[in-house]
Amino acid sequence: MKISIVIPTWNEAGCLARTLAAARSLPGDFEILVVDGGSSDGTLRIAAGMGVAAVEGPRGRATQMNHGAALARGEVLLFVHADTLLPPDAHARIEDALRDPELLGGCFRLSFDRAHPMLRLYSFFTRFSCRLFHYGDQAFFVRASSFRELGGYRAYPIMEDLDLWLRMVRAGKVAVLGAPVVTSARRYSRHGTVRQQLLNLILVVLFFLGVSPFTLTRFYRVVR
Repeated sequence: MKISIVIPTWNEAGCLARTLAAARSLPGDFEILVVDGGSSDGTLRIAAGMGVAAVEGPRGRATQMNHGAALARGEVLLFVHADTLLPPDAHARIEDALRDPELLGGCFRLSFDRAHPMLRLYSFFTRFSCRLFHYGDQAFFVRASSFRELGGYRAYPIMEDLDLWLRMVRAGKVAVLGAPVVTSARRYSRHGTVRQQLLNLILVVLFFLGVSPFTLTRFYRVVR
C-alpha cells in the first residue's frame, strides 16, 4: 500500500529538515510531498535538497493540502504538519487499520515535545473518539478515493482540519490509532500554555455553534 505524506509549509525552515529526515527513515511504501505557500526562509530549498517532491502552491494550509493530494500517487493520503513526527510504525498501523473496508481513515494520538500538565492532559484525551479532540496535528489519514468523494479540505483559513474530520465521521467509520505523533509545543510556549489551550477550546466551541471560520480567524488574530 502506497501512502502519500502531504506536508503543507510556510516559513518552516527551523523544523522541516528534522520532520523530513524522520519521515524518510520510516519503513513502508511512502512518497513525501511538500507543498509550500511562498516561504521566504528557504523552506522549499530545504525540502528539495532532501530528495522529496517539493512544489509551491497558493498559500493557505487547506489549499496547499488539496494541491498535494491532487499530485499524490498513493492509495492513502497522510497529512502531516511540518513540526510533527510520525510514529516509527506509522505505515503498518495505517495499513492494518484500513484492512477494514468500511474505514475511511483516521488519525494518531497526540503527544508534545514539551512536558506540561495541561499538555499531558490534552494528549490523554486524544485517545478517545470525542469530536472535540481531533485536529490536523494528529496527522489525519484518509483513503484517496474517500478524500475525493468528500471534496477534500474546504478552503477555510482555520478549522479546515476539524471540518474534514466531522465530514469523515458523518460519511463513515474513522479510527484513532494507538500510537502518538510527536508535535511541537511552540505555539503554547510562545503564547502561554493555559492561554493557548483556552483559546483553542473557545474557537472550537464557537465553530460547533456555527460561527464562520473567517470570523474566527479575525477573532484569533485580535486575542492572540
